[in-house]
Amino acid sequence: MLGRVTDLYPDRTGGPPGDARQAPQPLPVLARDTTAERPWPVRLLSEKIREYVAKMSTVWVEGQVVEHTYRGRAGMQFVTLRDTDVEASLPVHMLTRAFDGLHHKPEVGDHVVVQARPEFWTKAGRLSLRATAIRQVGVGELLARIDQLRRVLAAEGLFDVDRKRPLPFLPAVVGLVCGRESKAEHDVVVNARSRWPQVRFEIREVAVQGVNAVREVSAAIAELDARRDVDVLVVARGGGSVEDLLPFSNEALVRVAAACTTPLVSAIGHETDAPLLDLVADYRASTPTDAAKRIVPDVAEERARVTQARQRIRAAMASRLDREQHGLDAVRSRPALATPQSMVDAREREVGQHVRHARHLLDAALLRASGEVGRLAAQVRALSPASTLERGYAVVQRGDGHVVRSPGDVAVGDALRLRLAVGALDAEVTATADAAPHG
Repeated sequence: MLGRVTDLYPDRTGGPPGDARQAPQPLPVLARDTTAERPWPVRLLSEKIREYVAKMSTVWVEGQVVEHTYRGRAGMQFVTLRDTDVEASLPVHMLTRAFDGLHHKPEVGDHVVVQARPEFWTKAGRLSLRATAIRQVGVGELLARIDQLRRVLAAEGLFDVDRKRPLPFLPAVVGLVCGRESKAEHDVVVNARSRWPQVRFEIREVAVQGVNAVREVSAAIAELDARRDVDVLVVARGGGSVEDLLPFSNEALVRVAAACTTPLVSAIGHETDAPLLDLVADYRASTPTDAAKRIVPDVAEERARVTQARQRIRAAMASRLDREQHGLDAVRSRPALATPQSMVDAREREVGQHVRHARHLLDAALLRASGEVGRLAAQVRALSPASTLERGYAVVQRGDGHVVRSPGDVAVGDALRLRLAVGALDAEVTATADAAPHG
């Protein structure tokens, strides 16, 4: 434990303790009491931190081994543990005998749990863990954690079918994330180009297992997804143990893949392997070779399909033309088209019949009208004044043309004109007499 601050630093002037030339100035006890004029020395702050850390209790910590070289003869072992989701790591040291109960010595990439007590090294200003026990995380536990994460992500809808995007029929550029000089890269590139030689690849070789896999694969996916010329992404890796494929079930990597706007194909491991990346991807390929067959069509098959399509089109057109020709032949064979003048002849006969009928009706009408005219003419002649005149009567008219109907219409001496049946006579009134009354 620390003593009083004045015991550690009795004099701020640099003189020896007990120098009577200047009274010692005690330093602030608490951090909140420090000022620019009364700061803590680095040594004091380091001691304060060490004292605070020393009060912490023992804790169980889980992490992934990122650095470790086993020294069997050494009494102390040193490892570095890092969180798999974020860039956070801590050095750990422990006695070699802590490894005695393990099935095998921890290697880089292994997940372990250590029981440790934090320590702060004042000279280096470094926090570390002093472990008293270490346990390896078993495969069963890892699978259980992956299954729990799977249920959580499924509840969020990251694996829903309606989120899956269709792959493009013929991508111009394929983004490939794979291991460095890996067999998976060879399988994807060679098989894809054998199917469609013009396809281009943007390849990002990254760590596909170990401590850097999650970070590098996630960065590669994000980079290729941001490129507008990349039409589809493929994340490929060969088979491996459950521990080797753990990065592809990491929550951070899975969420990066889920946020990807470019269609993504997961080709991790073999048919039996099922990392969470397979569930969030738009298409899950059983192998890298299967991914190559899925992302690009086979040029030979497409040419065969084009040939078949052209043949079907020709056959369909020929059949359609034959049907239409048969229809035309059937129409042309009809009497109306075979002898089109027959329709005119029939209409000509109809017109002739109508003309003859009209003439007959006209003749009958004229005959009836002629008889009627004769009858009316006889009546007119019978009622005509000329007929009366022919019987010896005459029409007496005054000089002004008015017909004289009674003696009172004229006076003695008036000139009269007598119209006879043939010709006319002029006369003069010499006397008038009223009509004798009927007895």
